[in-house]
Amino acid sequence: MSTTAQLIESAGLIPVLRAKSEKQAHAVVQAMIKGGIRVVEVTMTVPDAVDLLKVLKKEYGDAVLLGSGTVTTAKEAEETIEAGAEFVVSPSLHLEVITATKALGKLSIPGALTPTEVITAYRAGADYVKIFPCSAMGGAPYLKALLAPFPFLKLIPTGGVTLHTATSFLEAGAKALGVGSDLVNLSAIDEGKPEIITGAAEAYLQVLANHRKA
Repeated sequence: MSTTAQLIESAGLIPVLRAKSEKQAHAVVQAMIKGGIRVVEVTMTVPDAVDLLKVLKKEYGDAVLLGSGTVTTAKEAEETIEAGAEFVVSPSLHLEVITATKALGKLSIPGALTPTEVITAYRAGADYVKIFPCSAMGGAPYLKALLAPFPFLKLIPTGGVTLHTATSFLEAGAKALGVGSDLVNLSAIDEGKPEIITGAAEAYLQVLANHRKA
């Protein structure tokens, strides 16, 4: 297992950053780090996402494992890896993105939903498969159903993961959780309350710790 995979699994969380500006992104990342978060996925929907990755890489170095998200072309994968992304996430299945990511020696996390897509992603070289949108398909029971025929798959549910559902996803066999607005709370930053994000980060890490103890 590569160091990146070890870091993702030990962290157990991949916060999905969809900020509206670089300033907002920085504030969110700082608040999450304060709460113990060490992994951040910067999506391509963030304005100047590639530049933001470079800035975060320069600022935090090895203290934060950076990834790129919403990547749908090989070019985007290459640009974000060059900017500092150690893992590349897609919402959907793009074989060229998997190929480009693996060619550069980075971790590939394509999105998939159906059994056919999931196994196709795995056979194409995916390290993990992001099940998206997971909650819309029934949440944890759906994840468990996918793992019944494919117990060797490493799945990361994303879309609808909350503090309330996190434990059920972990119990269903999730290797890590992709978490959006429930943790990466942009309005908390806009309202000048970064401590809301810090608190949510701590709460998620506590859920993970409790699950591992159990």
